[in-house]
Amino acid sequence: MHALNKNRPLRRIMLASAATVSGIVMLLALKPHTAPTVITDSAAPAPSAAASSSPGASSGSGSSGSSGKSGSSSTGTKTVTGDTVQTRWGPVQVKVTIKNGKITDVTALQYPSDNPRDQQINDYALPQLRSEALAAQSASIDTVSGATYTSQGYQQSLQSALDSAGL
Repeated sequence: MHALNKNRPLRRIMLASAATVSGIVMLLALKPHTAPTVITDSAAPAPSAAASSSPGASSGSGSSGSSGKSGSSSTGTKTVTGDTVQTRWGPVQVKVTIKNGKITDVTALQYPSDNPRDQQINDYALPQLRSEALAAQSASIDTVSGATYTSQGYQQSLQSALDSAGL
């Protein structure tokens, strides 16, 4: 005899109700991604200090650990590390080199790279964001399609670095 026999409507109702309740319970048990956290200005010096103490993040005798700045003022060249911006997929942080008031280099120190998809997206997006920043000479750059969160984090970190440099 078949479980959904037409002669037993109560059995069909019970089975349908149990399936509906099970589906709702499973749906409610799903955990959504955590909301992105925003670093406020009061917490910003700590990531910059940590980034400036890492290899390659600072150079010369004029470095200041709390601001992320380094370089020498006599040559007009300075390197500034931007704030670490927490995005949905991970932190983004850039380092900017400024010579005589012009942005000469932008390097991404941190970016999402936890899985192969993140790496693929950022291998494509970061060079585009760098060239946009060098061409615009500001943080007013276009968002790279498919890398929206990374682009927004890149812009925010770049703006904080430019603000620290006084540009």
